[in-house]
Amino acid sequence: MDMTQEHAAPPRITFFGASLALVIAYAAAATPIPLYGLYRTVDGLTYADLSMSSVVYFLGAVTALLVFGRLSNHLGRRPMAALTLVLTALACAVLTQVHGPAPLIAGRLLQGLSCGLASTAVAAWLVDSAPAAPRWLAPTVVSCGPMFGLTLGGLGSGALIEYGPLPRLLPYGVMGALILACVLLVLGGRETVARQPGALASLRPRFALPPQTRKAFPVAASVFVATWALGGFYQAFGPAMAREQLHSSSALAAAAVFASIMAPSVLGASLSGRLRPAVAQRLGMLVFTLSVGGILFALSQGQLVLFLIASALAGAGQGATLSGSIQTLVAGTAVHERASVLSVIYATSYTGAAVPTLIAGRLSSHFSLLAVACGYGVLALLGSAAVLMSARRRSRPQPVLQTEDA
Repeated sequence: MDMTQEHAAPPRITFFGASLALVIAYAAAATPIPLYGLYRTVDGLTYADLSMSSVVYFLGAVTALLVFGRLSNHLGRRPMAALTLVLTALACAVLTQVHGPAPLIAGRLLQGLSCGLASTAVAAWLVDSAPAAPRWLAPTVVSCGPMFGLTLGGLGSGALIEYGPLPRLLPYGVMGALILACVLLVLGGRETVARQPGALASLRPRFALPPQTRKAFPVAASVFVATWALGGFYQAFGPAMAREQLHSSSALAAAAVFASIMAPSVLGASLSGRLRPAVAQRLGMLVFTLSVGGILFALSQGQLVLFLIASALAGAGQGATLSGSIQTLVAGTAVHERASVLSVIYATSYTGAAVPTLIAGRLSSHFSLLAVACGYGVLALLGSAAVLMSARRRSRPQPVLQTEDA
């Protein structure tokens, strides 16, 4: 029997289930972030501990991407999506026990693994089942689903911590209920690939792209690194920025700082659907870089409103440039190539976030957060320069080869 016909669920229902699974995996990953202030003041965790938990999260995601990124081609998209949600639930259970660095690091590692699987098997599943029109819908969900999930998880957790009882337990309990509902929806979805042998061989890490995507990858990689690095900084140091630079100690304010750059990415990605991918990539990167300058200025002045505005603009630019970059790589790929392409995209992105976060965690004990943040401004400038240089090369007229008449 053809695995793609095993279940009769309409493709749109499958697309919705896969999209929801992607969002929930990332929403769970943001749930602990508003608690970082509590972990630091009550449990004595240091900035180095918090940044290390983010690094471990990124490394777990990269491991899942490189080792398990192609496994859904052999076992099926639906079972891997269910496994993603199981890991997400397990991470939430571990994080309810945080009173020191070890449970936080273990829980964040599990969240990294689940988000890595979500970025490959679940993302490939939603691309497989996406409607034919509009064409930008699937790339937008793939690029902005994680950002939307992080925003939802961060703000929801911050509100529950600030206004609800049992701040260490309630956010994870609510997330557990959402995960259970999503598992039921995923199990009712339609499989889009036929099982095939070679599952063990697929676990061998392979960092490869189809030939038609390799030319666009270097510029796209510069975008992924510059934008995700700043997101990693917000993830590790958002509560610290809210408290030290913007003079607010509430969990909801910490969540708002984190969400301010994540939520607008959905709007930017949606607007980019009206543009050609290369134009969206270039314009979005320019907006992102200019907005990072505004973020640094707002931090230096301690201006919360200006900071949130600049962060929102940076998020919109980030969404546009990420969506455009992903379209340049995913467009024209075959079904069996998509999981590998998405693995490379997200492995590059997570590595680009992990390395600067690790460095920032080390520097935070010697320099102010503002000084550390300036390094991310440099990364944004480098990414913007790479995009503009590539556009300039493409715009140059190509020489015409002349041949002599016979």
